Amino acid sequence: MNAKTPGFNVIGQLAALRRYALSLVRNPDDAEDLVHDALVKAYERQGTFRTGANVRNWLMSILHNAHVDRLRQRHSMQRRHDGAAEVAETAIPANQDHSVRLTQLRNAFFTLPEEQRAALHLVGIEELSYQEAATALGIPVGTLMSRVARARERLRTFEQSGPSATVTHLRIVGGTGDDQQ
Repeated sequence: MNAKTPGFNVIGQLAALRRYALSLVRNPDDAEDLVHDALVKAYERQGTFRTGANVRNWLMSILHNAHVDRLRQRHSMQRRHDGAAEVAETAIPANQDHSVRLTQLRNAFFTLPEEQRAALHLVGIEELSYQEAATALGIPVGTLMSRVARARERLRTFEQSGPSATVTHLRIVGGTGDDQQ
């Protein structure tokens, strides 16, 4: 804003802008932020100010529009958060046993030989056809099918063995087991 422009006294309008902003947002800190935003917008749009126009009305209009923009932003963000909350509330966290079992299954998947793991990942997780997966790995389709079958068999064996067979690292601490009743 050109300080030499007659009738363009922005500093003289600060008190009125602050009062109006405070009446809009009812919070001194938010009002100060709103005035700041309005002054930045006024500076950016100083070329739109018509010489001889009322600078107070022009600044009040900018402040009001900045406030409306903030309200729209806040409402838009609230709708997005509400939508995300609706989705989040429908998801039920897995119980601890299920979570442990999935971790065990994931670990079993990672213990598969690399060629079986790669083949099963492409077919089972990435949903590639056998031909597409074989092309991606640079192997014949029959070899891919064999690797997928062996990987599935190993995981099936793991699943049938149950969680108790996979927990071998737990032991009783602080006794022989005979004195526990």
